[in-house]
Amino acid sequence: MHLPHLRPFAPHPLVFLTACVYQRRQVLASDAAHDILRDLWAKSAKLNGWYVGQYLLMPDHVHFFAAPSPAARPLADWMRIWKSMSATRINQFHRQTGPLWQADYFDRFIRSLDDYNEKWNYVALNPVRKDLAVNPEDWPYRGVIHDLRYDASRS
Repeated sequence: MHLPHLRPFAPHPLVFLTACVYQRRQVLASDAAHDILRDLWAKSAKLNGWYVGQYLLMPDHVHFFAAPSPAARPLADWMRIWKSMSATRINQFHRQTGPLWQADYFDRFIRSLDDYNEKWNYVALNPVRKDLAVNPEDWPYRGVIHDLRYDASRS
C-alpha cells in the first residue's frame, strides 16, 4: 500500500526524490536522456516553480534534490509534468512508445544537513557500487542545476 504524498509543513522545503523507469528499462544513462532531463529541470523553476539541485541518473532511475518557490505547483503535479514531458522526448529519441516512468515516486523531506549529506553521499556512490564507474566523479550522468544547500530555516 502506498501512502499519499503529503504537502510539507515547511514553507520552502528541500526534497530528495527518486523516480524509476517503467519495468526498470535501462534508458537513462545516455547523453540524450541526460540533456533532455537537464533542459527540462533548468526550465522548471520558471515554468513550475521547482528548482532542481544535485542530481544523478542511473540507467533505470534518477535521484535528485529539489526545492519549491513560494508559488510552486504542488510536488505531485510537478512530478507528473516533468515525467510526462521527459517521457515524450526520451521515447522519441529511442523510437519507443508507452510509459517511460513508473507512476509513483519516492520523496523524502530533508530534515538536517546530515540527512542531506547522507542522501547525496549514498547516491553519488551508486555508479561505483554497480561497477559503472571507478570513482563517483567519473560518472558522466550527474550534475547540479541550481545550488540548493540545506538551510535549517527550511525545516
